[in-house]
Amino acid sequence: MPRASETASPDPRHDGFVRVRGAREHNLRGVDVDIPRDVLAVFTGVSGSGKSSLAFGTIYAEAQRRYFESVAPYARRLIHQVGAPKVGEITGLPPAVSLQQRRSSPTSRSSVGTVTTLSNSLRMLFSRAGDYPPGAERLDSDAFSPNTAAGACPECHGLGVVHRTTEALLVPDPSLSIREGAIAAWPGAWQGKNLRDVLDALGYDVDRPWRELPQDERDWILFTDDQPVVTVHPVRDAGRIQRPYQGTYMSANRYVLKTFADSKSQTLRTKAERFLDSAPCPVCGGARLRAESLAVTFGGRTIADLAHLPLADLAKILDAPGDASETARVLTGDLLARIATVTELGLGYLSLDRATPTLSAGELQRLRLATQLRSGLFGVVYVLDEPSAGLHPADTESLLAVLDRLKEAGNSVFVVEHHMDVVRKADWLVDVGPLAGEHGGRVLHSGPVADLASVADSATARFLFGRERMPVRTMRKPRGRLKVGPVTLHNLRDVSVDVPLSTFTAVTGVSGSGKSTLIGSITEELEGVGRLVVVDQKPIGRTPRSNLATYTGLFDVVRKVFAATDEAKARKYGVGRFSFNVAGGRCETCQGEGFVSVELLFLPSTYAPCPDCGGARYNAATLEVTYRGRTIAEVLDLTVESAAEFFADTPAVARSLGTLLDVGLGYLRLGQPATELSGGEAQRIKLASELQRGRRGHTLYLLDEPTTGLHPADVEVLMRQLHGLVDAGHTVVVVEHDMAVVAGADWVIDLGPGGGDAGGRIVAAGPPTEVARASGSATAPYLARAFPPGAPLDARP
Repeated sequence: MPRASETASPDPRHDGFVRVRGAREHNLRGVDVDIPRDVLAVFTGVSGSGKSSLAFGTIYAEAQRRYFESVAPYARRLIHQVGAPKVGEITGLPPAVSLQQRRSSPTSRSSVGTVTTLSNSLRMLFSRAGDYPPGAERLDSDAFSPNTAAGACPECHGLGVVHRTTEALLVPDPSLSIREGAIAAWPGAWQGKNLRDVLDALGYDVDRPWRELPQDERDWILFTDDQPVVTVHPVRDAGRIQRPYQGTYMSANRYVLKTFADSKSQTLRTKAERFLDSAPCPVCGGARLRAESLAVTFGGRTIADLAHLPLADLAKILDAPGDASETARVLTGDLLARIATVTELGLGYLSLDRATPTLSAGELQRLRLATQLRSGLFGVVYVLDEPSAGLHPADTESLLAVLDRLKEAGNSVFVVEHHMDVVRKADWLVDVGPLAGEHGGRVLHSGPVADLASVADSATARFLFGRERMPVRTMRKPRGRLKVGPVTLHNLRDVSVDVPLSTFTAVTGVSGSGKSTLIGSITEELEGVGRLVVVDQKPIGRTPRSNLATYTGLFDVVRKVFAATDEAKARKYGVGRFSFNVAGGRCETCQGEGFVSVELLFLPSTYAPCPDCGGARYNAATLEVTYRGRTIAEVLDLTVESAAEFFADTPAVARSLGTLLDVGLGYLRLGQPATELSGGEAQRIKLASELQRGRRGHTLYLLDEPTTGLHPADVEVLMRQLHGLVDAGHTVVVVEHDMAVVAGADWVIDLGPGGGDAGGRIVAAGPPTEVARASGSATAPYLARAFPPGAPLDARP
């Protein structure tokens, strides 16, 4: 392949290269790089090196900005924009499609079928070619959607479940009177007092124990739909005049259902949910559709039946020969072609009605990828964020085939990736580094993959060409066994397994084989667990106000340090003065956010640094207090690595920062908003928070794919920490697809052999070298390659 430097052209816009000049997004240092179009180009580098800033923050962001310039200003207001990237110039850039591992707002109405648009095709099949009852009127395709008024079951509104309250839930302690708080579901403070006073005014005895009230009175108080209005005469407090007012009564049932359905406060909704029982809808049986829609069948099954099947099974039913009409043949042919692209990506175990929030980020991205494959777009740049995340090695080959097809269709495929098998298949490699944060941000190599071998500073080269293999580990001696199961849930059927304690156990298997379901059944109630710590990849916060420093508790100590300075004492500033979340020390113009929304009339709203604090988040008086020459805002802007030097002699701060360094997060800023962190970074922050606590007694750590989003160099750092926990006597259980991690485990539990109904069984359990030779295991051949040639077959102690 020609190098960028060899393809100079008088007009760079038409020479087949995307040419980036002066990229300064995040930690990029005025990067210049040339990347050919119509190839599979992979961006590599350690976590935080700047590869995503180049691929997504610069190249994709500029393509999106150019597209929006062609959109009418009024329409532009309705579209979320990422803003103009900090870059000098980009030439040769086609339109771009981004497939990132970001979950949209979870909703119970979003499903595999809606994400892939397969539901649309299935509804059309039932509408046009379904078997209708004699005399029934033909229905429009909307009548087969639970998300439309025409199709939704009128009882559950298309959700499939109904939420109901019971007296036992609403009144957990019937020995209390209403005044003493017997109705636990009612709100607190004045609103709850008002409801009690209204009941009193209505003539009900609010001082009698609940259990002594007549049943008809209890039923009315809890479940009436009436909302009577009465005059309330409040009890007068000394020195306070309280006038009579008109009070409206609302039953506990009505209050709970209204709060759960309408409240925008997640806290209130969560509280209301405690007083609700969920059950399948008695009218539709959980099928979510009207009776008229469920009366239509195809091949003897309703649309709800088909939507509940794994896609691989659905394809077999649709492909069954029969006396189908021409319309049915056309529609089933389209469905089969669409399903084929999804199953090719290893997702045949998913069903159309599987809710989107239950999918992993990797599964969701591959569903979108399958949809793009069918779109037939030509001449665009696809920018993908770790498409191999959460993918078993057996499915990676199918992923590569799909990426090749996108490229062969005349598109450029730019992939941010850590999986070395994907990197080796690239046509062009852009390696960013050498390290993370302020020690990265440079392009070390842009060219053919083989040429990276000569780049001395590259952390990627060692893993790409060294083919390092795990030495065979002698299994640690377990101090007992944890008996898990029998588990019957999802695709697991009466599965039991023993987990050796005080060892490192890896749970493996293809996507959908039941790994997460199995480890999710481990609770503190099981004998031998002791203390249980689950470290998942959920965000550490949902707003920019939550950050690395606040989550780890580090910020509490830093604020105490500032409050203890002579200047703060002289001004009588307490610890609260140095919080950007409360009035006093924060900038009131931006409410401590650091930025303000700017309305641009016919253009979309944009965000700009606060005009008063310049983005510092604090008011001028607070910023006059310094510690060792730095303000609180400047401390929040330090990286973990820099902060560790700055606070080296402050033990409480140094301990927290040390654990963050130990898990490879030295490049993150202390004030980095939670919304900017990846799932892998959030998981490692949680692990660091746990590591800094004093550990007494045995602890069992459960981690779900802890290496997601990690470069192999970062995986080494993380594994040292996890094995250190085991050496200290604790137990670590990980769900993992990285064979280097699995090969270094003491014990492996392999599920499968396939996903969905084809999985859910223990295929093999034992030391890694034993599982590596297990017959019928999809994991075994890939695990065997992680060991040096001639490794012994078994390594039991």
